[in-house]
Amino acid sequence: MVSSEHTVSGSSTLTGWYKSSYSGGDQGDCLEVARGHADVPVRDSKDAAGPALVFSADGWTSFVTAVKDGHIAG
Repeated sequence: MVSSEHTVSGSSTLTGWYKSSYSGGDQGDCLEVARGHADVPVRDSKDAAGPALVFSADGWTSFVTAVKDGHIAG
């Protein structure tokens, strides 16, 4: 994965992007996550060619857990 420390400038170069089934359909406020990479790239679904933030697997798991537990509101 070509990246700076925490970003990928052209996320369309990565494969495996998907949107959660909980994303709410056509509201447009969705994140996409790419499977199959050592780190976890995350991008805005409205900007498929734009940048992606890159999380460590442990960091992404902690973030998702905090959201599910209600510690981070959307």
